[in-house]
Amino acid sequence: MKEEKDLKKKILIAEDDPISRRLLEVFLNRWGYDVAVAASGTEALDLLEQVDAPRLAVLDWMMPGLEGVQVCRKIRERKDRPYVYILLLSARAQKEDLLLGLESGADDYLTKPFDAPELRARLHVGQRILQLQDGLMVAGAELLFRATHDSLTGISNRGVILDSLRREHSRQKREGGSFGIVLLDVDHFKSVNDTYGHLCGDTVLQEVVRRVTSTVRAYDTVGRYGGEEFLIVAPSSGAEGILRLSERVRLAIEATPIKMDAGEISVTVSLGLAVSSEAAPLDPKLMLSTADEALYRAKADGRNRSKMGILDASPSDSAVEIALVKTGSH
Repeated sequence: MKEEKDLKKKILIAEDDPISRRLLEVFLNRWGYDVAVAASGTEALDLLEQVDAPRLAVLDWMMPGLEGVQVCRKIRERKDRPYVYILLLSARAQKEDLLLGLESGADDYLTKPFDAPELRARLHVGQRILQLQDGLMVAGAELLFRATHDSLTGISNRGVILDSLRREHSRQKREGGSFGIVLLDVDHFKSVNDTYGHLCGDTVLQEVVRRVTSTVRAYDTVGRYGGEEFLIVAPSSGAEGILRLSERVRLAIEATPIKMDAGEISVTVSLGLAVSSEAAPLDPKLMLSTADEALYRAKADGRNRSKMGILDASPSDSAVEIALVKTGSH
């Protein structure tokens, strides 16, 4: 937070006249600004395009290299950089000049010779606008995060993880290869809630997610599918690869009890797997139903295990002519 505030207190003076430049510098230093100085429009543009560029700028209209209005236009063309509040200084006092300066991207316009208290007040306005804009950007980022992430665990929510599955399916259609999914369900989770309470249940889910996300590969995507079910989308994974991934996750969760105020709780998970390959491509809906069926079998066979989804070869559907091999950890 302090760093953002310091960036707003940094200010650029772009003025080719040494006397006017020095006068501005004296005032701004006295008012507590960290002043950067440029003697031409070209130098000003270079300074404003740096990573730690000032967020406030006072530009003279008439400068060598680039005029102040030209610097304004070039800065406004950059949509990927933090906003710079620009005050344009000029001896031109005609209404047409004011309009041209504002249309070029300046936020404010002050005629020379300037009044020092007025300049200070206008710069305070610029600081407030930057603070408001940054606050809106933070609020927008928070709203976006809430709209795309599960509020309890912080991972992708159902909509986002399903979008990841659809995107991976589209990539496979374009580029070939294979990918897999893992549908994970926390075993006997209802009894955890009934025995220890829902707050402990929340802690269990959070710790399960922490172990899952620390075990999967950096380019795998993990999302909350619903309740105590989680979905992993694993690019570039065949049947063997997705099974190894699933078993790493299962063992990471089984390895040590989860410590809470109520004591230690041993938690296991059951996992259903599905793979879409070039030989047997599956659409997202069929992948999910296949993984769900495998998850059901994992639970029916005793839980705490991984099961591969089975697709029987069908004469009527060449897309699934190769069956996936049924595999279990126990």
